[in-house]
Amino acid sequence: MNENDRPTAIGAEHHRPSKWRIGAHRILVLLLATGCSLLTVLKAQPGGYSTTDKSAIKRFESGSECMRMQKWECAESEFSKAAEADERFVEPRIMLAEIAEQQGKDDVAMTRYREAIAVDPRFFPIALLHLADLEFKAGQYAQAEKNYQTYLEMEEEPQRKARARMGLKNCAFAAKAIQQPVPFEPKNLGPNVNSVDPEYYPCLTADDGTLIYTRRVKAPEIQPWGMQEDFYVSRRDLEGNWKGSIPLPVVNTKAFNEGAGTLSPDGRFLIFTKCALEDGSYGGSLSGEGSCDLFISRRIGDRWGVPQNLGSPVNSSHWETQPSMASDGRTIYYIRGSVARDGIKSMDIWTTTMQDDGSWSKPSKLGETINTQYQEESVQIHPDGNTLYFSSNGHPGFGGLDIFLSRKQADGSWGPALNLGYPINTGADENSLLVNASGDVAYFASDRKGGLGDLDLYSFDLYPEARPLAVTYIRGKVYDKVTAAPVEADVQLYDVSTGQLATGAYSDPKTGEFLVCLPAGRTYALNASSEGYLFFSQNYDVAKGSPQEPITLDVPLSPLSAGSVIALRNIFFNTASYELLPTSNAELDKLVGLLKTNPTLRIELGGHTDNVGADAANLTLSDQRAQAVRDFVIGKGIDAARITAKGYGETKPVETNDTEEGRALNRRTEVTVL
Repeated sequence: MNENDRPTAIGAEHHRPSKWRIGAHRILVLLLATGCSLLTVLKAQPGGYSTTDKSAIKRFESGSECMRMQKWECAESEFSKAAEADERFVEPRIMLAEIAEQQGKDDVAMTRYREAIAVDPRFFPIALLHLADLEFKAGQYAQAEKNYQTYLEMEEEPQRKARARMGLKNCAFAAKAIQQPVPFEPKNLGPNVNSVDPEYYPCLTADDGTLIYTRRVKAPEIQPWGMQEDFYVSRRDLEGNWKGSIPLPVVNTKAFNEGAGTLSPDGRFLIFTKCALEDGSYGGSLSGEGSCDLFISRRIGDRWGVPQNLGSPVNSSHWETQPSMASDGRTIYYIRGSVARDGIKSMDIWTTTMQDDGSWSKPSKLGETINTQYQEESVQIHPDGNTLYFSSNGHPGFGGLDIFLSRKQADGSWGPALNLGYPINTGADENSLLVNASGDVAYFASDRKGGLGDLDLYSFDLYPEARPLAVTYIRGKVYDKVTAAPVEADVQLYDVSTGQLATGAYSDPKTGEFLVCLPAGRTYALNASSEGYLFFSQNYDVAKGSPQEPITLDVPLSPLSAGSVIALRNIFFNTASYELLPTSNAELDKLVGLLKTNPTLRIELGGHTDNVGADAANLTLSDQRAQAVRDFVIGKGIDAARITAKGYGETKPVETNDTEEGRALNRRTEVTVL
């Protein structure tokens, strides 16, 4: 997606690309400073120089001296004259190829490498590896494959051999994939989002209504970098267009770089990366674990809270970045990297989940189907909970970072990494991908021609084979049933078939609003609870298919006062039976929790049926079902004196019995506060 390699955001390691080109001069300085330059390697070759021409040797050594003095034009000139003096002099051609490669002059570099290899391929076998990499980048897959193979027959160094083997896999994949392009028509998000400055790492709310992204701006007062990374936010208008972007208050600071964020589906929680100052501190009251840590900020109404460090064990002495929050609101996928003097040593995808007590589980690294010995970054766990998008240069692709997807298997493991294909992926670095909740549109950052300047944000229609599972979302408002005032509540949805928590959110205390994502094709039990209230219970069957229509609902909470009534919509029995089904356990546990939290609360459990069958039989069945719920609660340690049970049969319908929908609502268990 990106036509060119791009420089990193200075001072923010969470945005460092793998092919970080900083110019030939800087590269050569670094090579010389570390004693790892090709010059050092070449001079150590057995048998001395590959020429006996004293004039050529003199020119080569003069070029070497120019390099030590950092006189780059002089070095290039002298190496060129040395090469002209003897057409079989390998060393200056190698140095000229390296200089050209670092300057981005790939054609020149390939010519020089080929000249050296033609003289003696065994004199400096690494040249074969460099040449193969350049040929692969240029799409010359057959020639690159030949040179990778030749290199493997000559060399024994393990890391470079692994690189060559990876090159062979890439050649085989790219030669086939480029002949089978996938649909890809990117559209610039326009001047309300993009600017002359770089924009990247987008994140969205589940309703596609709010976009938050990172922008790098000039900040001369910040030394030594002279630039700043901050969050900007844009919202859609009624016509679906993005409105003008504004800086994100409170989260943005003047002293730090903030970036690479992820939003909860409702847009009320932002987890993002903040990096330490040069002395390792975060300043003020902010504490840190490593060079870059994950922080969280909560929005109440329109106001963002002061960010808090997620702390250990999520953050470590390494650096953590590029988080992605799952739709359950409890699980985070993120990148953990190790940093050394020579740059990033490794980058892998890790995950952690918030426990019931609010602590984070010990992070675990994803398996070998995802993580490789190379770099993985820019991870997104889609709201379907089953599709993972990420960038990697360790799986077969087009070179550099490609975008992949993996789907969760029935046993909970992740399936094979699937390349998104050409031209979404190219020989450049592709990352920063985000797929919307609906799964049909993807967003990414690119510095392609025709943009507004540097990196811009684009969107494109994602082809069907790369889309996630169908999802929908529930948007609701929690309020006091008596006063209609907004209520902050814990809203949880359980998968009825498994009893497992599928997703959760807290309603906004200012507005009572919440939004949660749900994969389609399942039945969910919704439960909303808040201190001082009876909980709210509802049941939803989310149909299969895509796209899904969002569900909008009101959630009235009844105060804990005598006479308040709630229907337990997620208590299930077999037909004509009073045996509780296991799918009722989540709701029953909520009821037990309510009684334990409020030890003076006394309730009546009322059983109700529809009008199908004999009146007497319905009355008996309803009483037996109410007693079954009472027995369960008492079995969990609740005093039997606090609970009465009574069956009402078909005598108190809440809907008509003339429709199946009405009869289903009439079949219920109710809680009445005594």
